[in-house]
Amino acid sequence: MTSAAIHSPPVAKASGAGQTIFQRNLRQFAANRLAMASVGVVLLFVLLAIFAPFIAPHDPNETDLFRRLQPPAWQAGGEWAYLLGCDALGRDILSRIIYGSRISIFIGAAVIFVATTVGIAAGLAAGYFRGWVDVAISRLVDILLSFPYLIFAIGLMAMMGPGLVNIILALAYKEWVIPCRVVRGETLATRELEYVEAARALGASSAHIMVKEILPNILSPVIVVSTIRIAHVIILEASLSFLGLGVQPPTASWGSMVADGRAFILGAWWVSTFPGLAILLLVLAINVASQGLRDAFDPRFQE
Repeated sequence: MTSAAIHSPPVAKASGAGQTIFQRNLRQFAANRLAMASVGVVLLFVLLAIFAPFIAPHDPNETDLFRRLQPPAWQAGGEWAYLLGCDALGRDILSRIIYGSRISIFIGAAVIFVATTVGIAAGLAAGYFRGWVDVAISRLVDILLSFPYLIFAIGLMAMMGPGLVNIILALAYKEWVIPCRVVRGETLATRELEYVEAARALGASSAHIMVKEILPNILSPVIVVSTIRIAHVIILEASLSFLGLGVQPPTASWGSMVADGRAFILGAWWVSTFPGLAILLLVLAINVASQGLRDAFDPRFQE
């Protein structure tokens, strides 16, 4: 028996036409029309964020007090050049929503990337080495989980000050515990399997076993959890911006746009409503898409 055969996981292919398990799960996800429609909505927001300078009809920071609180185009006094109306400084709401998608998507992706990287490393170490390493990491995770997430982030932002980098760090400081717990549990279940024992018997290092043998076979639940958490991070970023602790003016942010319209909610409902709908639509699309990923890739939810 060759070394490659010993190192291979016990199940490499799914039944039927020689498809791999990943290909079968991907086809199952693609067959979920609601999930694919949600992916389309998410991709639309991503494209808006990437090509914002070419799509936005106006400069998002350009003020015009003559258009202060101008209503949407379909209401009396509105203009089609300012489709969703203007805010209290006469700035185009549609342009600010388009540019605000950059902040929400970038922060969500950056926080999840940093948190997932740290969480995978910590979870692998805790699950594989166990002993005092597991105890130390698990107690740190328990301590961080005991703090309410938003209050924890507010405290960090109050200490570090507002700013894009500080928002990413403040949210990632606690976000890593979620993938860490998932990876730790999967590693504990995987470290005793035959192909891991075979690699250990052949003299493979702990780093090699964790990265080459265990990690590729536990990525599916990690990807699913990380996708779900992106929506949560976007809501947290909007909450911090709403409280004035996030991205600072005049940079367009959905949370700060909602906050700007609080004083005009009865007479100029569009100032807060449209950025709030943007948050709702993106978060809902991410949640539905991640639900489809979970149903397709998590074995516990498959028939």
